[in-house]
Amino acid sequence: MANIITRKSVMTLFSSPTCAMSHCARFVLHEKAVAADIEYYDPTDPPEDLLELNPTGTSPTLIERDLVLYDSRIIMEYLDERFPHPPLHQMDPVSRANARMLIKRIDQDWYQLLDEILFSGEKKSARAKKMLRESILSAAPIFAARPYFMSDEFSLIDCAIAPLLWRLPSIGIDVSTPNEVITNYAQRLFKRPAFKRSLSEAEKEMSEPLK
Repeated sequence: MANIITRKSVMTLFSSPTCAMSHCARFVLHEKAVAADIEYYDPTDPPEDLLELNPTGTSPTLIERDLVLYDSRIIMEYLDERFPHPPLHQMDPVSRANARMLIKRIDQDWYQLLDEILFSGEKKSARAKKMLRESILSAAPIFAARPYFMSDEFSLIDCAIAPLLWRLPSIGIDVSTPNEVITNYAQRLFKRPAFKRSLSEAEKEMSEPLK
């Protein structure tokens, strides 16, 4: 392992080109303008370098010198603390804790359903698609209340939501509303230069995003 870490003297993010969680980590990486290598790979055939560092071969995996991180949310938090400007978390402990709880809810309520849509049978996938659409639409007042998700400032919460919203058209989910609050929020994120840079070639080719 030491030899591999030595070879990875530059921060490296191993990433699936289509994994939404990997996309979240890439988004934060680009928001921070970090000089890092992004190595795309097929998660069904992980490279040997990755398997020696992370035997499960899961995506994303971040390597910096002797540090190896496997979890997308941990990677996002680490990048925000390691590179504090621009900050993507509120500075006070209460706001940071609330943000972490929101991201946990997003993972439990939305990303779990996304996984069911992508990796389950037709019947379960259809049910999950209906539930995800209804859940996101029910949050329309939250999307409308402030420029970013429950905040006036762009944050890690938005980094967690954007990759999911980007994928909705490709899985046949329409969350447009008469006042376009969700669409407007999504476009606010999609227009960020860091988001554009975070897209893999496969993600760029996904069906037309929310407009």
